[in-house]
Amino acid sequence: MTEYRFCTVADEGRVRVVTINRPEVLNALHSEAHWEFDQVWNEFAASPDLWVGIITGAGNRAFSAGNDLKVQAAGRRGPRPATGFAGLSHRFDLDKPLIAAVNGVAMGGGFETALACDIIVAAENAVFALPEPRVGLIAGSGVHRLPRMIGQKAALGMILTGRRVSAVEGERLGFVNEVVPAGEALAAARRWASQILECSPMAIRASKQVVYRSLDAPTLEAAMTATYPAAQANLDSQDYIEGPKAFAERRKPNWQNR
Repeated sequence: MTEYRFCTVADEGRVRVVTINRPEVLNALHSEAHWEFDQVWNEFAASPDLWVGIITGAGNRAFSAGNDLKVQAAGRRGPRPATGFAGLSHRFDLDKPLIAAVNGVAMGGGFETALACDIIVAAENAVFALPEPRVGLIAGSGVHRLPRMIGQKAALGMILTGRRVSAVEGERLGFVNEVVPAGEALAAARRWASQILECSPMAIRASKQVVYRSLDAPTLEAAMTATYPAAQANLDSQDYIEGPKAFAERRKPNWQNR
């Protein structure tokens, strides 16, 4: 396993758990860190043995406070990879499911990283915000993702004020899937991952691909009649045969991911 400077990586069977590891600055990230995370997620995407990803933050105070403004103020802000903040905010081709286990502050790029995941599990002490306009910036991916998830008015209520939103309100607004007691976000994310792993990995990836790509279709008919590569790959797979066979034989399916 590669050693990393700004995160820790633990592969637990089919699950990769990535922990943002800069607790001394509330897990804020800078250019070097983004490139490291880009590598971590590229490895995850390429591995046939890893089926689900989890990202969380070290400590109980923060998932990620976002951009390391002290580094930026010192004039040391470098370029980011094409995949964006934490190697995720601008990553659009990952069909494997991602879960954010949010413990504490998720601000700016930290919130955008969580929004780039498919499921958000939040501890009761989690706080979400896109405060970039307060320091003369714009939430590059958040202004696009959030309105698509919770609707225009609710999103603008957060974006135009930079206000902080609790985990409970985040669940009510619709961008948080589950709220758990403080300190239990990662355990809950692992529980979600285990439920996903009960399903065919190819069917999961096909489902994720279809959901996201179909949102760009102009009509429901266009969405439903389009061709999706991952869905076709699933139809042609051994797992497509294994699922019904296991059901008929009253046993758990033995997914092969092929």
